[in-house]
Amino acid sequence: MIATGSDDIGAQLAERVGGLIIDAANNAPRSLQKRIGPSEVGDPCERKLSYKLLDWPEVGGEHDPIASVLGTGFHAWMEEAFTARQTMLADGVTPRYKVEERVTVRQGFTEAATLAGSSDLYDRATGTVYDWKLVGTSTLDKYRRGGPGDQYRKQAHLYGLGQENAGEQPQRVAIVFVGRYHELRVHVWTEAYDRQVALDAVARLDRIRQQVLDLDPESHPENWAAIPTDPAAKCRFCPWLNPGSTDLSAGCPGVTNTRPGASLEALIA
Repeated sequence: MIATGSDDIGAQLAERVGGLIIDAANNAPRSLQKRIGPSEVGDPCERKLSYKLLDWPEVGGEHDPIASVLGTGFHAWMEEAFTARQTMLADGVTPRYKVEERVTVRQGFTEAATLAGSSDLYDRATGTVYDWKLVGTSTLDKYRRGGPGDQYRKQAHLYGLGQENAGEQPQRVAIVFVGRYHELRVHVWTEAYDRQVALDAVARLDRIRQQVLDLDPESHPENWAAIPTDPAAKCRFCPWLNPGSTDLSAGCPGVTNTRPGASLEALIA
């Protein structure tokens, strides 16, 4: 957090307001969520997912929440906008839009194994699953040129599977990127819904979960090194980032300093 003021009193007030924002954001329901949700399943970093699966203590320090605060506010605004514009399908009784409704992607035998989340918008008239992303303009341009990336793509299809499980017939998934800028900029990436993309993402998560059980890094901290990171990982925003760390049980140094680990077979033999 950077807090400044026009004088000493202004600086003190800036610190207080900034502290309130951080405290409120860190105690918001999404921040307190411990289970992995559809938005996280496609994260390229297996080590980050493993920390999350074990509910591993996060690295101390302040994590800037402003992007998530703005994103939460934007989602609330879009929810209100589509709720106000709700119409009925031709039968006169079925609402066209499902707005911020919770869907279950996979029902597990335990609560921890259940994969569920809140789907931003489903349009029954077109069979389209929408996901909102409020991003900076440079990020919007990156996605416009190169697509949404694997994590966002998997998230879209996972919500498609959730809608299918809820009895809907999704035809397309769409990620709507809206730029944080002084003029409205919107880019939409879309493709046909593919159940297999979602199933493959769930299978990968199950593999990572089994890997964590096999390696048991709680009892054998040295085995954290066998759980890989990925060059595509967004380390800057990871709550387990600990730059320079040589003890992976105390946090990860990030992909630029990742130590090569022993093979899984060697560590669990």
